[in-house]
Amino acid sequence: MTTNGHTQPIDFCTLGMFIIDEIHPAPSSPDQKPHYNIPGGAGTYSALGARLFSPPPTSSRSVGWIVDAGPDFPPELRETILSWQTGVLLRPRDQPTTSAWNGYEANEHRAFRYLNEKKRLTAEDLTPALLSARSFHLICSPIRCISLVQRILDRRKAETAVTDAPIFIWEPVPDLCIPDELENTYEALNHVDIVSPNHEELASLFAYKQPETGEVDRGAVEGQCQDLLARCSESSRLNAVVVRAGKEGCFVARRKTKQWLPAYHQDSSNVLDPTGGGNGFLGGFAVGLVRNEGDVIEAARWGSVAASFCIEQIGLPMLNTIIASATCVDEVWNDESVSDRLSEYNTRI
Repeated sequence: MTTNGHTQPIDFCTLGMFIIDEIHPAPSSPDQKPHYNIPGGAGTYSALGARLFSPPPTSSRSVGWIVDAGPDFPPELRETILSWQTGVLLRPRDQPTTSAWNGYEANEHRAFRYLNEKKRLTAEDLTPALLSARSFHLICSPIRCISLVQRILDRRKAETAVTDAPIFIWEPVPDLCIPDELENTYEALNHVDIVSPNHEELASLFAYKQPETGEVDRGAVEGQCQDLLARCSESSRLNAVVVRAGKEGCFVARRKTKQWLPAYHQDSSNVLDPTGGGNGFLGGFAVGLVRNEGDVIEAARWGSVAASFCIEQIGLPMLNTIIASATCVDEVWNDESVSDRLSEYNTRI
């Protein structure tokens, strides 16, 4: 087992996996050829979303995630991951690296399947440094969510000196956003701070179907969010429901306030591949929440900007580093400053 030996406190830790993707674009995409050996997975893109707002030499180490690399792991991917200078735990695995097939249809509808045995992460995989994280991103079923939260809290209390409660951000696993899981979902909401399905997953949970045109029924989203909030117990820790709605942006619902925020990209020609956009949103959202004293709207702005960098190309955005001084590093991703893009986005809303 290898680590980068960091000692930087962790602002964000994801239990999402690293996956090598095979991507088949939608018929409407200008790029029709399949793409292979593309780094992906909820863990990768959520870590990327957090990393976008975490430049080196110190903030980048506050992004915690785990990569299980099989003997087939491409050396260039290893170099890319290490170039981000995050708090990654990079571990060897005897079996092949987890890989998956992604196929897109009209209106960004995605079909997904694993191509080999996946290596799922658990609370037992977390090192003491990762256990001490200020926020956790979970992507799992409702029952597993409850179990993960409790196990992380138990280990955190027993094995670390941290006393502050972490923020738990739950991304429901898509294939279990079904009516049969609704009661379990209500129960899981009492154990997390943020729940964030996308609009189609939320609709499926309530046996509702969003329009085939690709438009978002905003009234349905708002009503379904209200239902989730209303069913939480008085002792629930749930702070907000944050619905990721593709080109419509996102909807943030709290008990007394609600707000739609637009997507950063308003021109669809700027979106080449939506893979990872939602996961990237949650990574940016998480560090935005941690670093802005729990301001959910500001965090959603960070998430929206993070998502914009994830979907502009097939695979990961390109990082370029500009050394401003011996102690200050300026970065651009896809030839643009993250802070400049956030400032520009804020002028719109």
